[in-house]
Amino acid sequence: MPSFAARLSATFEEFGGVCLGIDPHPFLLEAWGLSNDVHGVREFALRTVDAAAGNVGMIKPQVAFFERFGSAGYAVLEESFALARSAGLLVIADVKRGDLSSSVDAYGQAWLTPGSALEADAMTAVAYQGVSELSGPVELARTAGKGIFVLAATSNLAARSIQTARIVEGEHDGSTVAASVVHDVRALNSESGLGSFGVVVGATVNVADYGLLAEDLIDVPVLAPGFGAQGAQVEQARELYGAAVANTIVTVSRSVLQEGSSQIPSELRSLRSQLREQVR
Repeated sequence: MPSFAARLSATFEEFGGVCLGIDPHPFLLEAWGLSNDVHGVREFALRTVDAAAGNVGMIKPQVAFFERFGSAGYAVLEESFALARSAGLLVIADVKRGDLSSSVDAYGQAWLTPGSALEADAMTAVAYQGVSELSGPVELARTAGKGIFVLAATSNLAARSIQTARIVEGEHDGSTVAASVVHDVRALNSESGLGSFGVVVGATVNVADYGLLAEDLIDVPVLAPGFGAQGAQVEQARELYGAAVANTIVTVSRSVLQEGSSQIPSELRSLRSQLREQVR
């Protein structure tokens, strides 16, 4: 299978970097006239995948909103992933998994193994115990043509004090926690050009405050939440990410989903056009 980097590059070329988050919040289910149960979530998810197909190249299901319904919610995820694959969409499973040794290996196997029920093209991960602890999922991703996005500078204010904290010993002495994550993830990418391993850097943060330069993000896939409902605008993408805007996945969800499924295609096409102007 081609690497995730190759498939992501092709997606950027054809559709640009807009990614539709699938976040079936209770208030969105209500707005769509759907029940706040697994039946409503299934209808919401499948309609959203249909609306995304042909209008963007990527979706990012927020697994928590499916997980709250147990095994039935996971069955909806499996069906949604299969539908997305058949439509040619890249699936980024927003699962934020992280642990040690065989436990984190098992998380990777669940979400990145070809043919598994929950197979996605990429997953999000947490490296609180260190990026090196993700070695099992990283090796699986390399062999299976998958990707991983590691949280670095997230868009929630409560994380700022941790992610901007300075390391006082070891290889990253003097660097911020966020910068150390970016450094270690960059090192995982051996191919020239865009890599398969990326970072999550929220659109509502000032990267300089986190000890980062926009140049640090070039050729590293950047998963960028925070656009739309959280306040950042697509027209700010180059200002926020500099030259790395070309490899940034601009994630939108509530701001688009709240308009209803019939409006999603036109909203996505408009955002694609806006982002194209930023990438030029």
